[in-house]
Amino acid sequence: MQAQADTSFRLIRFIKGDIVDFTVDNLDNIYILNSRNQVKKMNANGDSVAVFNNVKRYGKATLLDVSNPLKLLLYYKDFATIVVLDRFLNVVNTIDLRQQNIFQAKAIGQSYDNKVWVYDELENKLKKIDEDGKLLFATSDFRQLFGQAPIPQKIFDQDKLVYLYDSSQAIFVFDYYGALKNKIQISHWQNFKVVGKYIFGSTGGILHRYEIGSLRLDDWRMPDEIYKSRAFNFSATRLYALKNDIIEVYSLD
Repeated sequence: MQAQADTSFRLIRFIKGDIVDFTVDNLDNIYILNSRNQVKKMNANGDSVAVFNNVKRYGKATLLDVSNPLKLLLYYKDFATIVVLDRFLNVVNTIDLRQQNIFQAKAIGQSYDNKVWVYDELENKLKKIDEDGKLLFATSDFRQLFGQAPIPQKIFDQDKLVYLYDSSQAIFVFDYYGALKNKIQISHWQNFKVVGKYIFGSTGGILHRYEIGSLRLDDWRMPDEIYKSRAFNFSATRLYALKNDIIEVYSLD
């Protein structure tokens, strides 16, 4: 598809600070990970509302899942540990995946019922665990289902389906019982995210938006000042672009 030029990228605001990585939830709250491994939460207006300071115990955070704004998952891959936070970034509990013999998991994600999806790379299984780390469900070994088992970098639970994204292969879509429902032939997208009825991502200077229901794929060529950013994130109506120490917020309306 020919990427269309688009002039609807409208800068709403920017946030400046010590920013190593960031993500956004569906209420347009922004969560910033800084060089001291602190997590800072800012509301949609850019006002600071909470800080998570308990950063020394597990080292460098790998992933922050904010798909449920009331319950956040902070994942430390090197320690196979998930710290569960409330909306004020207070610790609710800690899940040690090693207690369930899960020693290698690149991707985790929240489930619709506030449990946790984990992809066990050693067993090649998608697993669901509860708040205490107890195993609730596991699929069959994906090596028995696929010629090459996916190694997902991202897991999203959206509208009664679970999306596993392996950037080298495709998007694998499962129901809650572990049955494969679809395999979307999208690969090599960066900044991948499932948001509502859309899947967002980028390659080079092109912003992609795939509509799940209609299978429509829209591509937009981003202005130079946007696509040279370090990373992108998305909500349903906004694009977030990370420069060196600035997050720029653009309207996608």
